[in-house]
Amino acid sequence: MLVALSVVLLVLLVVPQGAAWAQQGEVLVFAAASLSDVLRPIVSDFEAGGGGRVVLNLAASNVLARQIAAGARADLFVSADEAQMERVASDLVPGSRVALLSNSLAVVVPDDRPRTLASVHELTDPSFARIAVGDPAAVPAGAYARRYLEQEGLWDVLAPRLVPSGSVRLALAAVETGAVDAAIVYRTDAAVARRARLALSIPIGTGPRIVYPAALVRAGTHRAAARALLAHLQGPQARRHFEAAGFIVAGPAAPAGGR
Repeated sequence: MLVALSVVLLVLLVVPQGAAWAQQGEVLVFAAASLSDVLRPIVSDFEAGGGGRVVLNLAASNVLARQIAAGARADLFVSADEAQMERVASDLVPGSRVALLSNSLAVVVPDDRPRTLASVHELTDPSFARIAVGDPAAVPAGAYARRYLEQEGLWDVLAPRLVPSGSVRLALAAVETGAVDAAIVYRTDAAVARRARLALSIPIGTGPRIVYPAALVRAGTHRAAARALLAHLQGPQARRHFEAAGFIVAGPAAPAGGR
């Protein structure tokens, strides 16, 4: 049985039309929590270039998908996996979906207990009594972690030690506060960690295929501005920010599932 994480994530499960934090004329972007740091400078560039005001709603992709399915007035959705995008496929603007980014998994440890792992199999060491992951049943990072551990034949061994969290950033926070001995997060989260050290970077070729799709949302009321922002996210200026943060950028306007 997975160990319960004693961290409470307060999220708004249903966002009414005209979400309270977005004012008239503002583009409302629902984006995965793992994009928190990199999207802010990209949005600033877009706004400075006359693209209009943008408001970010950052949370776990499953929470965002639930909000959109409930009728939230999002203009653009950027998910950390394709499964959550598929959940709201009927709520998306046809033909607007693109594969925006890719990422990889990493293992991090508290910075006061630094160590380097040769492989993920070293997590079976008894010193790793508590390992934080995104909730595998709901959070994309957790689903990717489970897939990788199953691939390596480690899921049944490590499952009793896993501490599920409501987002990948909460898994990272658990390491940074010393609440756990390690966490499986995205490589890009490891790069921005302040009180955690990278212990193992899992090469893209050996880990699960991680795709961040983006699409316009039917319920949005700023279609032209949202389309311009989506184009900006695929442009050279945004690419520099994404690559500096450790993301792998897809080709321009690459399709993701044909929707």
